[in-house]
Amino acid sequence: MFAYQKAPDLEAGDGSTLLYPGMEESPDLRWALIKKIYVILSIQLAMTAAVAGFVVKVPAVSEFFVSSNAGLGAYIALLILPFIVLFPLHYYHQKHPVNLILLAIFTVSISFAVGMTCAFTSGKVILEAAILTAVVVISLTAYTFWAAKRGHDFNFLGPFLFAALMVLMVFSLIQIFFPLGKLSVMIYGGIASLIFCGYIIYDTDNIIKRYSYDEYIWAAVSLYLDIINLFLSLMQVLRAADS
Repeated sequence: MFAYQKAPDLEAGDGSTLLYPGMEESPDLRWALIKKIYVILSIQLAMTAAVAGFVVKVPAVSEFFVSSNAGLGAYIALLILPFIVLFPLHYYHQKHPVNLILLAIFTVSISFAVGMTCAFTSGKVILEAAILTAVVVISLTAYTFWAAKRGHDFNFLGPFLFAALMVLMVFSLIQIFFPLGKLSVMIYGGIASLIFCGYIIYDTDNIIKRYSYDEYIWAAVSLYLDIINLFLSLMQVLRAADS
């Protein structure tokens, strides 16, 4: 009368708990890593919002950076600092607590740069960019987990995204010497937004499948940069459209 059903092998892992087909590692360990990464990422984003909000709400801060030679020098140093910190952070990303100290320095310096950008942007544009960024990040994250569950792999995006990023960086350098018009800025910002959307999918897929358990700091940094750059790109588009 009743068909015999074999109980799931908990030690081997039930197929429904696997993040992607053919997963050989423990799903519980991978989920623990993913949670750790997103906790660190959430702290970074909260820190960025706090620092950027401070820069925007206290005009004396932004005025100091733009109204004096010392302030301008400090601002340039803050822009360069994240690139300098990235090298030791990459080297020590598995060494505690040095990795957390370097991560804090990196995040604060990026946050000041974001705050300076927001200080000269209308509150309406900042809010719209923040809402759009949140919606896009949540949607793409959910999509990537869903697609990975069904066997899709996005590792092939790596070379294309890297090449696109190089073109974007060269184009931004050209823009410094030959400023673009309003329409060109919107197109540039739109293309940049698409590139960083691709990076969010790519890095999320790596978090699901490839990052080792000791690489949680570097994984959080990668995703953090994707989100910040997406926010700045969207803000660039909205600011050009609003002007």
